[in-house]
Amino acid sequence: EIHLIGWGDSGWAPRMAEIAGEQLQYLAFHHHFNSDGADSPLQGIRYREDPARTWQFLMRTGERQQRRIEGMREQVVDSQIPLALTECHYALPGRNRCEVLSTWAAGVGYARVLNVHERNGDILKFATLADFCGTRWQNNAIMIPVPRGRPYLMPVAMVMSLFRKNVGTRALQVLDTPDDLDVTASREGNRVFLHVVNTNRTQSCEAVFAVHGLRIDSGVVRWFALDPETEIFQYRPEHTYPQEEKLDHQLTWRFPAASVAAVELTVA
Repeated sequence: EIHLIGWGDSGWAPRMAEIAGEQLQYLAFHHHFNSDGADSPLQGIRYREDPARTWQFLMRTGERQQRRIEGMREQVVDSQIPLALTECHYALPGRNRCEVLSTWAAGVGYARVLNVHERNGDILKFATLADFCGTRWQNNAIMIPVPRGRPYLMPVAMVMSLFRKNVGTRALQVLDTPDDLDVTASREGNRVFLHVVNTNRTQSCEAVFAVHGLRIDSGVVRWFALDPETEIFQYRPEHTYPQEEKLDHQLTWRFPAASVAAVELTVA
């Protein structure tokens, strides 16, 4: 049995925790990402005017999400109630909640938010990143064309699917990464998984893999690396499925610019 109790004004959560006592199991809260200022390109069709600036705004969404979760931690610090993020996505001004969300650049921004969720997995036990499906709003995970057509994944759903299918059950600490790579790690049995976001819009980044105290026997990388300005507006199977490649014997790999990857390492 799961009890979800919503979050409101500051100080509300500890008071409700005291009232609910042992019955309160998860504390629910929302977080929508707005345009981040009046001069933001994340509104209307401004995102098309300066792709580099649009990228910068999308890449810092993860920092905003981290601050939001830190605020929730402060609310439950005394009770240590686990959190459930029951709605979390961009809510931007513009046609159909702003069509910037159809771009691969937005998918990379969402991948950074997913890594924030993973780093807070000690307290964040449920988290969404999109509405499920719909016909117009760009913050859907699955778009249903009207009046006809084949449903397709939005960029946010592409990265959610990639990470969900390649993840362990226990978190691992990431000790060292190149500057441009945003990385989280987890493990299940003899498999170690890395979720890697190349935050550089134009430059690839090479990395060497190592797991402290363990030998890596083999590895495979599954990734998306579209042009950041690519807009997903219809079913395109070449965009839906990640590319895949085995690691070489030197255990090195070059992450393409603006890529989102899941690395699976078999260790001994």
